[in-house]
Amino acid sequence: MNARDAIGDVGRVTIETDVAYLDEAHCKAHPGCDPGEYVVMSVSDNGCGMDKETAERIFEPFFTTKPVGQGTGLGLATVYGIVQQNGGFISVYSEPGEGTTFTLYFPMHGAEAGTESKASMDIADGRGETVLLVEDDPMLLEMSISMLQTLGYSVLSAERPSKAIDLAQDSRNEIHLFLTDVVMPEMTGRELADRLHTIRPEIRHLFMSGYTADVIAHQGVLDERVNFIQKPFSLKDLSLKIREVLAA
Repeated sequence: MNARDAIGDVGRVTIETDVAYLDEAHCKAHPGCDPGEYVVMSVSDNGCGMDKETAERIFEPFFTTKPVGQGTGLGLATVYGIVQQNGGFISVYSEPGEGTTFTLYFPMHGAEAGTESKASMDIADGRGETVLLVEDDPMLLEMSISMLQTLGYSVLSAERPSKAIDLAQDSRNEIHLFLTDVVMPEMTGRELADRLHTIRPEIRHLFMSGYTADVIAHQGVLDERVNFIQKPFSLKDLSLKIREVLAA
C-alpha cells in the first residue's frame, strides 16, 4: 500500500523473493542481524522515494508522511514488529525521486544463526588487484573498504563521482576494476562509468545498489546485461562476483 501511494500515477511495484547468506562482516556493520542463511522478500516501487531523515523514522509508531486521514503511522511499525518477532530484520533503501526498496529477511528454517555453511567458506581471494570503490554512504564506504582489503585487494576510495574521476585521471594509479554505486549525487553510476571508460577503457565495471537488479533495469539506470551485485552482499558473494568480472 505504501508503494502504491508513493507512485501517485502510473508506476511499477515489484515483489521479489530470494535466499541470502549474511556473514559476520556484514552483521558487524549492521546491528540487529545475526550471521546465517535467510529467506528474503523485497518490495520495490519507482515512486517518489524519501530522504535519509525520513527513512530513519519510518518504523516509529504514529510517524507518517501522509495527509491527515490517509495514514495512521502504524503500518510499518506493525510490519517491523512481526519481522522482529520471527527473528528477522528489515533493510530500507531509498533516494528522493528514485523509488524505495524494502527488503525483509527471515531466518531460513533449519539453518542455525551464527554458523557458516560449507558454501559460505568458498571465498575467491583477490590477487593484489586495485579496485576503485565509489560509495556516497560513509558507513557503507568504510565497510566495503574493509571487505575488499580482507579479500586481498588494494583499494582507492571515493565518496563522490568527481573524486573517482580525479583518481582515474591520475596515471600513477593502477586500477583493475571500478566498483560503483548506482544512485549517487552529481551523476548516476551509469554516467560515471561512461566517464571513467573514456579515461580507462580497459577497466572492468561492477555496479552495486540497495535496489534490486529488476528495479534498476526497469528504471533504465542500468542495462540488464551489466555486472551487478545487490546490497547487502556477503564477503563470499562479493569475492565471487569480482573474480567473475575480472575473468570475463
